Amino acid sequence: MNLQKAQKQRIKLRIGLSSPSGFGKTYSALLMAYGMTQDWSKIAVIDTENGSASLYAELGEYNTLNLEAPYPPERYMEALKTCEKASIEVIIIDSISHEWNGKGGCLQIHEQLGGRFQDWARISPRHQALIDAILSSNCHVIITVRKKIDYSMDKDSNGRTKVVKLGLKDITREGLDFEMTTFFEIINDNHLVIASKDRTGLFMNKPEFVINASTGKKLIQWCDQGFGTGEEKVRLEIEACESIEELRLVYSKHNKIQDTIKPMIMAKKQLLENIQSQVISNTQIIQQSKNQENGIDNS
Repeated sequence: MNLQKAQKQRIKLRIGLSSPSGFGKTYSALLMAYGMTQDWSKIAVIDTENGSASLYAELGEYNTLNLEAPYPPERYMEALKTCEKASIEVIIIDSISHEWNGKGGCLQIHEQLGGRFQDWARISPRHQALIDAILSSNCHVIITVRKKIDYSMDKDSNGRTKVVKLGLKDITREGLDFEMTTFFEIINDNHLVIASKDRTGLFMNKPEFVINASTGKKLIQWCDQGFGTGEEKVRLEIEACESIEELRLVYSKHNKIQDTIKPMIMAKKQLLENIQSQVISNTQIIQQSKNQENGIDNS
């Protein structure tokens, strides 16, 4: 058991986004995801909202995976694995509420088992397995959550029962927001949001704002702090190349900034070619020397 200095580890973002229907969760999630990747093809939406994610297809060529009922946790986990295997960078789960309160979701499974408190011992591990799959994913994950108006039955001073409106409540198991890197709440139909939880420190206690691509850029920049960003990261990749083939792979991978990195690529290519030529030359000199020692005429 040893003490060690705390060091920031490279992480994948877990972003929550909640609101009532019609406040723009899907659209906001897509813009944020694009800001994180700058590449629509690296975004996938696990869509439980009857194909609503495809309504914004004009934004770019992102991917969709339509998930229909029933909605047990295991189907979400299977969808996550499908996206991960396809080399997706940002997965949007739109929405996770069906896993809790949809057809075949946790609440319905509990009811089918008998609705007893002890029946949660069979359901909670399945729900937690999904949360663990999200937290351990090698992709950035954005989760949308539906909100509903929450009520309670109270008694007034005369002992009469009355319905009390408590406000909006997320339709998912309590505590999901604490697992997120940042959790946004869209507070009105003008798409204004606030951060109710924020480990990045970028959005907490700040004025309301509208999520767009720059929100995603800020989050990725926060992730990359201390690891090198932008051209610096690519420069380190180029410097690490030990062959022309590795150099070609780096160049093709960063197709969005090829014009910017081309001078670095060409300089490294020239260096590798010079090294290769020197190796060949040295090999020839050594071979000639050996031949002379053995009395072989090289002319």
